[in-house]
Amino acid sequence: MFNFDILAMVAGIPGLIIAMTVHEYSHARTAVAMGDDTPRREGRLTLDPIAHIDPVGLLMLFIARFGWAKPVMINPGNFRNWRRGEILVAFAGPGANFLVAFLAMGMIAVFNRFDVLLSSGMLLVLQLIVMYNINFAVFNLLPIPPLDGSRILTALLPQEWAYKLAGLERYSLLILIVLLMTNVLGAILIPVQRGILMLYQMVLSLFL
Repeated sequence: MFNFDILAMVAGIPGLIIAMTVHEYSHARTAVAMGDDTPRREGRLTLDPIAHIDPVGLLMLFIARFGWAKPVMINPGNFRNWRRGEILVAFAGPGANFLVAFLAMGMIAVFNRFDVLLSSGMLLVLQLIVMYNINFAVFNLLPIPPLDGSRILTALLPQEWAYKLAGLERYSLLILIVLLMTNVLGAILIPVQRGILMLYQMVLSLFL
C-alpha cells in the first residue's frame, strides 16, 4: 500500500501531516458550526499541525502502516440537531481528505497540461499527498469503532443496533491488527483508491 524506501518516506511527510491536520481541523470546524464549542475551547480550531498530530501515531504510520492523530473531542449534546451533527462532523474529516487529494491531483494535471516540468521529488510529494489523503479518508470511513464510518453508521442505525456497534469498540484494536496482518485492509483500500483516482481523472478531463 505504501512505498517505504527512504525517498518515499521523506517525500511522504508533507502528505501525512496535511492528511492528519485537515482531517482533524475539519472535524473541529464542523462541530463548532453544528453548535458545539468544545473544539474551540480545546484549541483544535486551527490548521497548526502541532495541535492535531500525535507524534507516536505519526511514527507508527511509517513503521506499521497504522497510525492516528489526536482525536477532536466533541459533545454531541450541544448539536442543534444531534443526528445531523454526528453525521456531518464524522464525514467532515474524510471529506476534507478527499478534497485535498483532488486538489493535489488537479495541480499535477494542470502542470502536465501546460507542460510545466516538475522535479521528480516534487512530483512524488504531490502524488503521495493524493495517495495518503485518499487512504486516510477511506480508512476512517470503515465502520469500525471509533473510526468515522462507525459514527456515521451509529447515527443512522436504530438505537438497539447502534449500541451493539458501539460495543465493538473494545475489540477495535484487535480487529484492525487482524485486518493489517491478513492484508484485508490493503484488499479494501487499493481497489477503492483506484476507483477514486479514476473518478478524479474523469472529472479533471472535463476541464483540462
